[in-house]
Amino acid sequence: MFAVLSTARKTVARLALFASVAWLAACQPVSLSNTGLVPSNSVAVALLVPHGASSAQEQKLARDLENAARLAVSDLDGVPIDLRVYSTAGNAGQAQAEALKAVDDGAQIIVGPLHAESANAVAVAVADKGVNVLAFSNNSTIAGGNLFILGQTFENSASRLARYGSQNGKNRVLTVYANNLSGQLGKQAITNAVSASGGSNVGSVGYDFSQNGVVDAIPKITAAASSGNANAIFMTSNTAGALPLFAQMLPEAGLSPQDIQYIGLTRWDTPPQTLTLPGVQGSWFALPDPNRAAQYNSRFTASFGETPHPLSGLAYDGIAAIGALSESRGRGALSRAALTQAAGFQGVTGVFRFLPNGSNERGLAVATIRDNQVAVISPAPRGFGAAGF
Repeated sequence: MFAVLSTARKTVARLALFASVAWLAACQPVSLSNTGLVPSNSVAVALLVPHGASSAQEQKLARDLENAARLAVSDLDGVPIDLRVYSTAGNAGQAQAEALKAVDDGAQIIVGPLHAESANAVAVAVADKGVNVLAFSNNSTIAGGNLFILGQTFENSASRLARYGSQNGKNRVLTVYANNLSGQLGKQAITNAVSASGGSNVGSVGYDFSQNGVVDAIPKITAAASSGNANAIFMTSNTAGALPLFAQMLPEAGLSPQDIQYIGLTRWDTPPQTLTLPGVQGSWFALPDPNRAAQYNSRFTASFGETPHPLSGLAYDGIAAIGALSESRGRGALSRAALTQAAGFQGVTGVFRFLPNGSNERGLAVATIRDNQVAVISPAPRGFGAAGF
């Protein structure tokens, strides 16, 4: 999700995941509750998820986030976690109230909530209580102080793809972005990443977020690509927005994916029917380590009988990281210094580390679409300093 605050407020005072978690065969999920008996030396973790949200999709995600967290607890060997679940209903006010209740209940760290506005409200509420927040958001504008974000950010994707493009001769980039806040943030991430990779930003074209806006942008894009001698078009559009229309109309206007490289800031492999669009064949986009994702999906399905939401792995990573830090660092295990260690962490979504500004850096694979199938063309790095960073 990319939930954006209209006025993002950062607080003044806002995981080294386990080195590896063995993929144990069929261990039983641990049943914990907010009132269950737990060891006296346990780490009190508050999980804020949108139980009670109005949409069925968000209710499903809430269940998957909770189940992923419980799966992580069951995989921790010898690290007692007192996992307490609090329902936010997808509402910032309720999230803030539940966070304060969690701290009163003894929570040492908070995992969640989901939306950027709620995460910001929670972090502000507990900033003076010495509690850090690991939110599921990917919105880097809210990060900082005691608020860390777990989600894959625009900066993550843009950096990975711009580096790969520069290494493979696609270094004259035209950016196509929506004229809204999400599009503007995406454009900034792309232009910064292209410059940092040694490429050239040869132009940018904005479009109104509507069908007419996309149609009106097509001649502007073709003109900008020609005048800038672009060899890549980097788009902020996603499969739920303008991408299907661009994938149809740009080739019709003479900018086929055989002539110029299409690059997506977001994942272009979901929903599956997107893979059948002729205009996305040969495109590039970034995604978490697919091998780790497949292992996690298999574990989750075996334990809970259904396929997990793609975002649910963030809850697993957060809980497992807390367990690893608590086991290895003693006092100060959940401090800012511990969370931002440079070595980073290995999670079910791949290698990642928190940055001092509260954002993160993730090891991502580069994928393309060939014959309506996803194919990885550059694997996700397994550690920082490896190829891909």
